[in-house]
Amino acid sequence: MPQLQPGSYRITLQRADGTSAVREVSVNLGTGTPVNFTSASSAGATTLDSVVVTGAQVVNPIDVSSVESTTILTAAQIAKIPVLRDATSVALLAPGTVRGDTAFGNLASFGGSSVAENQYYLNGFNITNSFRSLNFAQVPYEAVAEQQVKTGGYGAEFGRSLGGVVNMVSKRGTNEFTAGGNVFWSPDSLRAEVENTYYANPLVPGDLGKLRQDNSEDTLGGYSTSIWASGALIKDTLFAYGMLSYSEVEQDYWGSVVSRTNNHESEKGDPTYLVKLDWNINDANKLEFTTLSDKRTTTTASYLNTVGQVNRGPLVGTSYTENGGENYIARYTGYLTDSFTLSAMYGYSEFSRSRRLKTASGVNVEYGGDLDQPASGCPVITDVRPGYRTSVTGVYASSCNITGGSIDRIDSGDERNQFRLDLDWQVGDHALGFGYDRDDYESIAGTSIEGGRIWRYSTNNGPDRTANTTDDFDVVREQIVNQGATVEVNQEAFYIEDNWQVTDTFLAYIGARWDTFENKNGQGETYVKIENQFAPRLGFSWDVNGDSSFKVYGNAGRYALPLTPSVAVRGASASLFTRQTSRFTGVDPVTGAPTGLFGTGALSYINGEFGEPKVADTIASQNLDPMYQDEYILGFQMSMTEHQNIGARGIYRKLKAAIDDNCDYTPIMAIEGFTFDEDDLTWYDSAGNAAALPSAGFPYCRMFNPGSDAVFLTDLYGDGTLKATTVPGALLSPEAKRTYKALELFWDGSWDKYFFQASYTLAYNKGNTEGGVKSDIGQADTSVTQDFDYKELAVDSYGYLPNDRRHSLKVFGNYSFTDEWSVGANLLVQSGRPINCLGVLYPYHGDIHPYGSSFFRCGTTEAGGADGPAEAVPRGTAGRLPWTNSIDLNVAYFPNWAPGLKFKVDVFNVFDNQKVTGVTEVAEDATTGAPLNTYLVPRSFQAPRSVRFMVQYDF
Repeated sequence: MPQLQPGSYRITLQRADGTSAVREVSVNLGTGTPVNFTSASSAGATTLDSVVVTGAQVVNPIDVSSVESTTILTAAQIAKIPVLRDATSVALLAPGTVRGDTAFGNLASFGGSSVAENQYYLNGFNITNSFRSLNFAQVPYEAVAEQQVKTGGYGAEFGRSLGGVVNMVSKRGTNEFTAGGNVFWSPDSLRAEVENTYYANPLVPGDLGKLRQDNSEDTLGGYSTSIWASGALIKDTLFAYGMLSYSEVEQDYWGSVVSRTNNHESEKGDPTYLVKLDWNINDANKLEFTTLSDKRTTTTASYLNTVGQVNRGPLVGTSYTENGGENYIARYTGYLTDSFTLSAMYGYSEFSRSRRLKTASGVNVEYGGDLDQPASGCPVITDVRPGYRTSVTGVYASSCNITGGSIDRIDSGDERNQFRLDLDWQVGDHALGFGYDRDDYESIAGTSIEGGRIWRYSTNNGPDRTANTTDDFDVVREQIVNQGATVEVNQEAFYIEDNWQVTDTFLAYIGARWDTFENKNGQGETYVKIENQFAPRLGFSWDVNGDSSFKVYGNAGRYALPLTPSVAVRGASASLFTRQTSRFTGVDPVTGAPTGLFGTGALSYINGEFGEPKVADTIASQNLDPMYQDEYILGFQMSMTEHQNIGARGIYRKLKAAIDDNCDYTPIMAIEGFTFDEDDLTWYDSAGNAAALPSAGFPYCRMFNPGSDAVFLTDLYGDGTLKATTVPGALLSPEAKRTYKALELFWDGSWDKYFFQASYTLAYNKGNTEGGVKSDIGQADTSVTQDFDYKELAVDSYGYLPNDRRHSLKVFGNYSFTDEWSVGANLLVQSGRPINCLGVLYPYHGDIHPYGSSFFRCGTTEAGGADGPAEAVPRGTAGRLPWTNSIDLNVAYFPNWAPGLKFKVDVFNVFDNQKVTGVTEVAEDATTGAPLNTYLVPRSFQAPRSVRFMVQYDF
């Protein structure tokens, strides 16, 4: 019975002789549930008057009808173990998942892929925020009935993912009326202090061991409360479930002692809700509707701080950030015949990403998206002058800049329209599935530097190019970066699959998927279109003993990933990036901006971004393939007893093609016969004609498949004529590489009062690219990281990747030692990630490479390379972070004197282990190559010990 809602069912078999048999079963999300009515003998069946089934809690049945690697946790199981109540925390319980870098928020890496390569679903609707694929709708967790985590081998109906799939189904109403409410409270007073950070670079002995960040005054606490009700609006026909939730988090973050404005208070709070309606029109037709709101606002107040101290000065301003929005899902299921089922789903969602600021005096600071009108407010100030200059003039800084960076345009947000049609047809031994999936995504996006610009102060060493106090003088560089556009990605797919029951015990899976991806820029023009990308899927499941007690399975598949819409905002649409250097006579004491500008140099447009629309056909290689990966899995599951299962599987994933950008246009010029004139800084062809660089048809950065030949269209002379140039892949970059090899062992058991799951994963994650994002430097520009911008950036980049956690041990479970008391536990032991040493590249055309400290080499101590080129430090060879371990415990009380009342206390990280989970990996100054004292400074620790209380009442 395809498309059946998860839940508990009673199956009755009525025999011709008047006898019957009954089975009670639990149907879980996305898996098969066998129901066995076989009897000892046919003779026995003819004389049997009745079948009596005694219920018993047994381990989850082995699903011999599936070739996928999945972990399913129900709401009842999640409630019994100490785990944070969000989709990522629950997904991290599954084998093969590790927590991603904190630079990208609370996200998981699946099977060695980056955190930007997963998909998230609710009731069949894609709730992934596809703008950068670094967010998803936050479903109120009290409303989740089950969460399925697909870590590999999933069928052709799922796509657009190289990592994993998190598939959630919401609770729903039944004929029985139920209602309830709860409160979760996490007090700051019971939270352990966060570790301080200290300078750790041994190459800067003067600062080694000094305090960098004092966290002793940090606070974090909050609560959430929910109420819900469900039941039948019309008995047996129309059912409803509704839940309303509100949460609030308060945080004080005092931060770095070297910063002037790094303290703030935050609180989140917006009511969220979920409503699910189910209408059984008749036995053959069903209609469902789900609406979800997860809109939330984060309010951050920033204060001045005295450098070198931990204090709180005057308010600078307040930031208001919106995230989340509304989701609407409608689904029809028709059992058109006994063997043919149709399901049609339409979903619509809105997601806000807007940000506005307000100064201490109440003046709004915002960016409207117009390139010619940058963000208002006070500018960002950077002072990189040497100490002998700042000791005389003082440090230049702003006392009114709130963020120290860029802000999103006020109307930033996303809109999704998704439609899918799924059909299931049982033809003899073949369970055929086929369908169509359409997903259109539109994003309004853009950023501008707060205050419209960065003023960067530096020192010119004068005519003798030597630092001294006689002829040195200060200069200031103005940098403006504005971008804003409405961009789209249109995706569609067709799939077909066959679950073929070759014999009573052997199932063969054959599937295929064809994906089409089309990306449009801010002018509505297509700059990338990949049609009918073929993704075959093959698998088998062998029920060795014929009774679902021993399963051997395997699969092989190809999975493709589209470009995110974020790529087009700057890379394919109009954007503005300018720099201009001046001298100055004074500095505004409040804003930090220079006054009395003179000696202003020429205005430079960086990367060809001069505020005009780009020519769509020039943005990407004409033979671009999507990012895709091949995967192979072989495993088994076996019932040791009625209450215990064990299993193992081996996994191999290999990235076959990646998409990234390359910003080195010199191979095109060389192939087309141009030479560079050092005197006038212009490219000329053999006839003496000058190239129009930059121009709207000559972008600096272009999308390509690293390592593959690329066909670029270029307007070489600015006359509107596009010339096709085939650039050999070897001239642009090496091939993108990423592999994941893992062995997973797992064991789960369940008795009347006890259940547990345990897994151990041995994994190797190696390559020269992490994928969509870059944890080495926290770069969240999905699909356009700096990995392959220049060929030199990929030198020595092959090694163990940031998501390589060699060993992972996970154990969780619960024991009810009476009908009133239970205890739960959650253990995680994991090895640390590899560390890099990133420095400058010298010599590069007689100077330091313009990408600064982005290369896998360290040791340059002076601009110009006085001590020679740096030593290579290949990826992942600068050490490893320490092993982490944490134990979470809970105790729950269900008093018999008050049925429906529940109390629970969760203690996370009981022994307060705060090992380092991330460090700064940039070791050298980007302009001089000198060692940085911030190298190896911790960026993140394990979360400190905290306590959460819960009280709940159900009736």
